Amino acid sequence: MVPFSILDLSHIVDGGTPGQAMNESRRLAQEAEANGYNRFWLAEHHGMKGIASAATSLVISHAAAGTQSIRVGSGGIMLPNHSPLVIAEQFGTLEALYPGRIDLGLGRAPGTDMRTAQALRRNMEAGAEHFPNDVVELQMLLGSTQPGQTLIAVPGADTHIPIWLLGSSHYSAQLAGMLGLPFAFASHFAPDMLMSALDIYRERFTPSQYLPEPYAMVGVMGVAADTDAEAEHQFTSMQQSFVALRRNARGQFPRPVETMIGLWTEMEKGFVDHAMSYAMVGSAATVSEKLDGFLAETQADELIISMPIYDLEARLRSVQLFAQAQQQLSKAA
Repeated sequence: MVPFSILDLSHIVDGGTPGQAMNESRRLAQEAEANGYNRFWLAEHHGMKGIASAATSLVISHAAAGTQSIRVGSGGIMLPNHSPLVIAEQFGTLEALYPGRIDLGLGRAPGTDMRTAQALRRNMEAGAEHFPNDVVELQMLLGSTQPGQTLIAVPGADTHIPIWLLGSSHYSAQLAGMLGLPFAFASHFAPDMLMSALDIYRERFTPSQYLPEPYAMVGVMGVAADTDAEAEHQFTSMQQSFVALRRNARGQFPRPVETMIGLWTEMEKGFVDHAMSYAMVGSAATVSEKLDGFLAETQADELIISMPIYDLEARLRSVQLFAQAQQQLSKAA
C-alpha cells in the first residue's frame, strides 16, 4: 500500500486568526494520525495574510505536541532564508522533544514575494547559489560528530534527522539524485515537469548512507467529500485563492462559493485548471479512481496531499475519505 501523508499550509481562513489556523493544523494532524497517514508536513511561507506557518518549526512543534506517532516535519524549510546552523539547532530541538518523528524537507525558493524575500535573505543571489553547499553543511551538522569538529549544533549533532529535497523543477531532482536523498515533487502547483523530474531523479540516483535506492514522494491537491458536487463546491476556495495569487491580491483563505462564474476570466480559469491538472476532487469513489491512475503513471513511493478546504469539519472529512480511498486501492491491488 502506497503511504499517504498530509501537507498543510496552516491557512488563515476568511474571518479567522493565526491562532485558530495553527490549532486547526494541530487538529488536522491528529485526524491524519487517527486515519493511518504516514506524515504531517507544514510549509514555510512569509508575508501572506492567509498562511500562518511562517515560523515553521514552531508550528511543527505545536502539531507534534498534539500527536503520538505520526511523523511531523517541513514541506519545506526554504533553506536559503536561513543559516544551516540555525535550522540544525531548530530541528535538533524538535528531535529532542519528539524523538524519531521529525522530517526535514528543504526547498530553495523564497516562499514569498520578492520584497519580503529580500528582507529575509538580504543577499538573495548568494542564498540560491549556495543551496547545494548549505544542504551538505546541514547534513554534516545533523550527522555524527567528527574528531576535531569545531562547529557543532546543540541540539542537532548526532540526530541524523532525515533530510528530503523538495522541488517543482529539474534542479532539485538532479541534486536529490546526486546526494542520494529522498525527493518530493510539487505537482500540486507545477504539473508540467512532474514526469521528467521523476525520471531524472531515478536515473541519476546514487545510493548513499541515507538511502539505498530512490524514494519519490509526489504532492497533489485533494478535496474529498461525500459527493462530487460538495467536493467541487469546497474546491472553489482554492480556485479563488489561486486567482488572487495571480492578481497579486493575497488575502485570507476564502469561503467556498456556489459558482466561479464572474470571479475569474477565461484566461485565469485556464491558468488555474492547468496548475490543478492533477487535483483529486470528488467523492471517495471518484478520488479513488483518479488516484489509481495517478499512482500507476508516476510509480510514486508515497503520496502527500494538500487539502485546501475552508471549513475544518469538511477538511477532517476529506482526510477520512482519502484514507478510505487508500484502503479501496489496497484491496483492489
